[in-house]
Amino acid sequence: MKSKAVWWMVSAVAVAVLAVSIGALAQGPTPRHFRGLINDYTPGTVAGKLVGPYVMHGTWSLDLKGRSNLADFSAAMNMELAEYTVVNGVVTQFDDPASRIPHTHHITMRDAVVSDATSTCPTYPPPTNTTNPGFMVTGPATITGNGGPAPFSKGDTVLSTLQVCVNGGKDVPFSNVTLVFAAPASGHFGSQAIHGVVRKSQFFDFDEPR
Repeated sequence: MKSKAVWWMVSAVAVAVLAVSIGALAQGPTPRHFRGLINDYTPGTVAGKLVGPYVMHGTWSLDLKGRSNLADFSAAMNMELAEYTVVNGVVTQFDDPASRIPHTHHITMRDAVVSDATSTCPTYPPPTNTTNPGFMVTGPATITGNGGPAPFSKGDTVLSTLQVCVNGGKDVPFSNVTLVFAAPASGHFGSQAIHGVVRKSQFFDFDEPR
């Protein structure tokens, strides 16, 4: 009787281990390299005053550094005042492109911390909630303005924390990216999530050129 009980216990453990293995296999490993686009707007009103919105367009890349739980992130973005600002009088010289204040930003994080604790990542409204929580990368970001230190970084002596979340759904496990800036950069980009798309993900360094 005792041997039967032991046999049943061993069988149950084996089934549980097999189920966990199948689940892990179905989920699959996480790619190491990600590339994509950013397309979004800043808030139109800041401190009760209409100052925008700015249109944001750019590209981004993120490289996970093996099992170190660290990652490198970079983005190149251009911004200019949206058409809404012309209609509402923020831009008065509507026929002068320079009045849209076009400018560029390069954003970099080195050895940022990678985490699967994504409860603080921005959510998406139903019915398009993400089903793959993905991962989060957080760290201090160096941000340029037209190639030099961004004014709010005070000569790169004050860095802003940046949260980058990559997630997706059942059809495309890694499809979405969001950027959320803390102060002082949030005073320029806004404290809301800046949305983008994952254009490509790769497992190996020697895949086709990115």
